[in-house]
Amino acid sequence: MSKRDYYTVLEVSRTATEAELKKSYRRLAMKYHPDRNPDDHEAEDKFKEAKEAYEVLTDEQKRAIYDQSGHEGLAARGGSGNGFGAGDAFSDIFGDVFGDIFGASRRGGRQQVFRGADLRYDLELDLEQAVFGHEASVEFTTLGECEPCKGSGAAPGSKVTSCETCHGSGQVRMQQGFFAVQQACPRCKGRGQVITQPCDSCLGQGRIRRKKTLSVKVPQGVDNGDRIRLSGEGEAGRNGGPAGDLYVEIRVREHPIFERDGSHLSCEVPVSFATAALGGTVEVPTLGGNVELKVPSETQSGRVFRLREKGVKPVRGGATGDLFCRIVVETPVNLTDEQRDLLRQFDATMRTSAHNHSPRERTWLDGVKRFFETIRS
Repeated sequence: MSKRDYYTVLEVSRTATEAELKKSYRRLAMKYHPDRNPDDHEAEDKFKEAKEAYEVLTDEQKRAIYDQSGHEGLAARGGSGNGFGAGDAFSDIFGDVFGDIFGASRRGGRQQVFRGADLRYDLELDLEQAVFGHEASVEFTTLGECEPCKGSGAAPGSKVTSCETCHGSGQVRMQQGFFAVQQACPRCKGRGQVITQPCDSCLGQGRIRRKKTLSVKVPQGVDNGDRIRLSGEGEAGRNGGPAGDLYVEIRVREHPIFERDGSHLSCEVPVSFATAALGGTVEVPTLGGNVELKVPSETQSGRVFRLREKGVKPVRGGATGDLFCRIVVETPVNLTDEQRDLLRQFDATMRTSAHNHSPRERTWLDGVKRFFETIRS
């Protein structure tokens, strides 16, 4: 049986953030966990399927391969997401709730640590910056470690006492039916310690909100929706936990000339009536500079010319795209009396043998005639 789409399995959109993936996976894992569904093989299969999808989509490299090539691409690169153990994705998310089951009891009574939250920053770029790469400065607000107390939450020089409720473990155990539930201590909030004199700067939180500025190197060829991960640049962790990551999501501004479709670009090229009829050359802009485009005689409006390798080189590798130029024959405006007379004379000569000079018009008129004849009959 073929595998289901990972995004469908987790019931999320293809643009879901890591926090959204985690939330959805936690809900499904709670629903289908084997301990809650004994002897239910269908639930067990759904539990394993959700774990596999979560592991792939929260790994930036695997997710990129999957988005581009699907299950076949992962299998070809040895990253199918199979081979889960009981202590991987599920224990990462539920270790604070089911500690005894998934190994939290092995922490030796140490206080709980919490990883900082991931952050997202939308970075707007011009098309040229996205195509050729760019170095941008981003400023955002985050929770960073409080410097006066070094993240402890206690005033410098004050003492921190062990929590009497959890005896310094940061967790309390509760029995709920066949579940042995272990959760954060309500008194010390999982710290394992009680602060008697909070830090004046962070008010005992250990973290303080501040502005942060980073330089981000944008690689060549990025497109709308691409994300750049800056490891450890998210919110600071708690109780000595690791910091989260910052995800910079690319937004490319609309360009006045070009439209982008993956690695290809397209644009409209206006030409005069005379050039379209007699042929000639027109100067066409590209992202690498202007080039000359040969327009053959009798070119009709809407004809598309392809300029090879004048598009975008994709950020994940591959051939450079092409530039597609769509001809738009421009009707002259603001004519002088002399020019109008000349056009009338020209039109009169055209009408004497219109079938030779305007084949499309004749075909269209014949079609209209047949249409009305059909209606009358």
